[in-house]
Amino acid sequence: MNIVIANRQRTKRVDKRLLKEIVGGLFVELQIPDAELGISLVNAREMTRVNETFLRHEGSTDVITFDHAEKRTPMHGELFVCVDEAVMQAKQFGTNWQSEIVRYIVHGVLHLLGHDDLKRPLQRKMKREENRLMRLLAKKFTLAQIAGRSKISA
Repeated sequence: MNIVIANRQRTKRVDKRLLKEIVGGLFVELQIPDAELGISLVNAREMTRVNETFLRHEGSTDVITFDHAEKRTPMHGELFVCVDEAVMQAKQFGTNWQSEIVRYIVHGVLHLLGHDDLKRPLQRKMKREENRLMRLLAKKFTLAQIAGRSKISA
């Protein structure tokens, strides 16, 4: 299993080591023995650029998933996670930005596993699975601790 996290934002400090452990715990729960996953933590400006360039959507968003797997290969993907969106949505939903980041990663991984949220019934099914996984991860890890204590991890 190969998980690479790049912190390319300066909004919040992030403990990349703990975040990697949480993603590893997610893979264990989902019984994913072999995966290649790149996670880029970005600011709203970079997310807007990625969203407009690759998806032709205007503005920023919370998470963008790129599936690089071939049909016969294990999970191989890339997630762009917007920390600015996590901060904003945490205030809106009464949670914390750290949990939002983990939720975006869970959401992106579910997309890599074939979940779809474009139609209402599939959206509800995916949201239930996302919530189930978030509850399990919150029991195993203190999600708020991904807020790094030292200088911003690069």
